[in-house]
Amino acid sequence: MANKTRSPYLQAISQDDSLPIEHVAVQLWLKDLDNGLRWTLRPILQFFFAFVLHIVWFIKRLPLPQFSAHSLLQKTICWFCTYFVSKEANLLILRHFATESNILNFLAENSGHDHKVNLYPKKISDMLTQTFVNHDQELFDCFIKLGAVKRSDSETTKKHRWAAWQPINMDEFTIEQKVTQILDFETSHALFMCLFCLLLKRDEYRDAINGFNLDQSIAIRVGNIIDDNTLTEYAYNKYPQYLVGPWNLGQRFLMHGFFTEHLYAKLEAMRISQLE
Repeated sequence: MANKTRSPYLQAISQDDSLPIEHVAVQLWLKDLDNGLRWTLRPILQFFFAFVLHIVWFIKRLPLPQFSAHSLLQKTICWFCTYFVSKEANLLILRHFATESNILNFLAENSGHDHKVNLYPKKISDMLTQTFVNHDQELFDCFIKLGAVKRSDSETTKKHRWAAWQPINMDEFTIEQKVTQILDFETSHALFMCLFCLLLKRDEYRDAINGFNLDQSIAIRVGNIIDDNTLTEYAYNKYPQYLVGPWNLGQRFLMHGFFTEHLYAKLEAMRISQLE
């Protein structure tokens, strides 16, 4: 049943299941859109922090000694998520770890190598060890080991492997909600962008923001495995050979999140159907 307090467009997308994305993820995102601060505070903060980000990006590109502070970065993010980021946004962040880990594990298992990603945080404090930095490095390590694209024949396609796949159970996530947790997903990301740029080495940050462009490669490779060449339509971020800077980073980050949700839901439906 559509929420009549929402605009007709939001009611429409709440009922539209054309894209393979789990209903719970859609509802979390719609609730995040209901956050009034998203429409008032976010534009101001995004403009301000986008300006700061480009200044930090420029400084980090200068021929100066490089430094990183991964531990401080993760502690700051977890502290901020614990006290200021909304429950819906935190759940979407935790889901993202799980969706991408599952996709990479499926890709590895069905491409003939044993690379396994084990980043499935269930609460905010888990991200102190299962970190965003590890999240990026696991993606790169997976592709380093994958090698050339292998096209699957019809017989192989029927025998997908799911040993490392962990279906997402929302009941396993634990968020102790506080009254100060009021910031929506996009506003929170705007605050994090400068912190990431500052506390990672310049090449680490450049790689992290360009890792989104591997979405197209993932879609191609998974599509070859399951014999579906339409998956690339879900990938907004494309052409990993073309390196980009922090411009339009917020939108590219969000579209990466939608892509992993779409691909996870499609593969999960396929897994379930193969078990029946």
